Amino acid sequence: MGKLTKLFEPIKIGTMEVKNRIVMPAMELGLAADDMVTDRFKAFYAERARGGAGLIVVGLAPTLYAGMFPPGGIGIYKDEFIPGLRDFVNLMHKYAAKVAVQISALQLLEKPDGSMEVVGPSNIGVERHANAPKPRPLTLDEIKRVVASYGDAALRAKKSGFDAVEINAIAGTGLISYFLSGHTNNRNDEYGGNIIKRARFLLECIESVKGAVGDDYPLLCRVSGADFMEGGNTLEDTKAVVPLMEKAGIHAINVSTGWHESPTPFIQMSIPRGNWIYLAEGVKDVVDIPIIGGTRINDPLLAEQILDCDRVDMVYAARALIADPEWPNKAKGGRFDEIRYCTACCACFDTVLEMRPVVCAVNARAGRELEYKIEPAKKHKKVFIVGGGPAGMEAARVAAMRGHHVTLADSKDQLGGQLLVAILPPHKEELGGLTRYLAGQMKKLGIAVELGQRVDIAVVQRAKPDAVIVATGATPIVPHIPGVDGENVVMALDVLTGKKEVGDNIVIVGGGMVGCEMAEFLVQKGKKVTIVEMLSKIGADIERANRWVVLGRLRQLGVRMEVNARVEEVTSQGVRVRRNGNLESFAGDTVVLAVGMQSDCSLAQELEGKVTELHIIGDSAKPGKIAQAMESAFAVARML
Repeated sequence: MGKLTKLFEPIKIGTMEVKNRIVMPAMELGLAADDMVTDRFKAFYAERARGGAGLIVVGLAPTLYAGMFPPGGIGIYKDEFIPGLRDFVNLMHKYAAKVAVQISALQLLEKPDGSMEVVGPSNIGVERHANAPKPRPLTLDEIKRVVASYGDAALRAKKSGFDAVEINAIAGTGLISYFLSGHTNNRNDEYGGNIIKRARFLLECIESVKGAVGDDYPLLCRVSGADFMEGGNTLEDTKAVVPLMEKAGIHAINVSTGWHESPTPFIQMSIPRGNWIYLAEGVKDVVDIPIIGGTRINDPLLAEQILDCDRVDMVYAARALIADPEWPNKAKGGRFDEIRYCTACCACFDTVLEMRPVVCAVNARAGRELEYKIEPAKKHKKVFIVGGGPAGMEAARVAAMRGHHVTLADSKDQLGGQLLVAILPPHKEELGGLTRYLAGQMKKLGIAVELGQRVDIAVVQRAKPDAVIVATGATPIVPHIPGVDGENVVMALDVLTGKKEVGDNIVIVGGGMVGCEMAEFLVQKGKKVTIVEMLSKIGADIERANRWVVLGRLRQLGVRMEVNARVEEVTSQGVRVRRNGNLESFAGDTVVLAVGMQSDCSLAQELEGKVTELHIIGDSAKPGKIAQAMESAFAVARML
């Protein structure tokens, strides 16, 4: 692979020079406490700074009050935050990273009784849930108060030593985006009307910041290239506003995609890499200041190509740097096979939505940098690992890095375990990157890999290990249902791998993630599919950020989805179910079972008491998702 050049060219944003074109954008990660910087927060970002990111933006930091959702963010609405922020900035500078803080007035104002009231440009909100309160329209005096808060917050940022400030105007997360969007702003005064009038609030906030910190202090603004909301802003609307922002003194514009509340998917695995860069490219056409673009860019080669074609001036990488903090340094050194690529699984996004600290499916250390350290083992052991899936390989990687002598064995003829099957449904190709990374680490670290032979207790004992880790995974559950052994019944995994053929009319028993993926896989092969699920909803085990996208595709494909239907019998014509006390039938010439997995712990049970040290990880311990498998592997291997 060729050497990357454009990605690692320095660039100036106003008076600030950034060492490369890689930006880690502001994210809510749940790592702060009481709006204060914590050691956990600092450790997370220190790894990304040390890993080579040129510009790191933190926040969003509220300018007036503490944020309500999600918790664990930093604040900048009072002077008490300055010492902690200054310590954080100094740490970032140790690693030659520039650091900015994103500031935003949220949709909150304090009432006379001390409680908080939801406010906005109009009484139109974005319905995050059924009982979401309607915002009260701000008065002109209140608008002036909010505008002033931006200047106050920017001055605190400058006193804290931040290299720049970024004004947040995206994704429905702050007042500016609500004023900008035709979806939420129906005012009929000077702050409402056409897009130029709706931009007045933003321009006054810019003026407030400039008045507080001066014209030379670097100032960025993050905007949505388009809202993708009904009646919201289009790219043409944004292109009408950004020249006004440039004239007002913005030094760089960071162009994001639409609002989180939009019915359009932006960040999921099914979205092609670099799909949204055209938004930033459109903005670049109408201004002369640096433009930052991104979303679904996890590959430095793609980033280089985008920059080389002059589509943007800098590329932001959010989840890519959560997955691998050393993404920039590895890319600069041409070590592409050592990058742990983000799979766009959205596990990180989901944990924050659930108001928990960030978690990464492929990087167990993300957010746990202080606790999950890889340190040399005090005593080097012979470690024998059974199972070449993600858990087994991650355990082998961490154990070898600590100095242990590791052997990994698997009865299959290639590494990957269930990941080899997980990539087969539509839109799951990104998962193959995790297999390639982990398999590459086995070779790089000199781990002895033994494939293609049955691993039993005799094989383990002949190796004479000091410690054994069982990562044999899980097997599909076969429910105890009359007729389940019929010739028309097949397992989902056998269909995906081509071991079993199916007819044209399919009934899938089980509407979890596997059942949904199976349905999409079969419909794309021209099959007619009905999903039968005993629970009250389809896809109950799918991540929140992904479920609505998956269900939308299934509806579009014409998949019939039946819930609250417990299968009582499989017949040669399909299945009989009981629902609300009544018996119903669903016809199909093939019945596909996708009712879940059960741990394959038979070898672990045989080894119990017969080896010095035994650990069970991944699906062998409890069936789960990649995040759980990787975390359990890391947790065990770091303590060996």
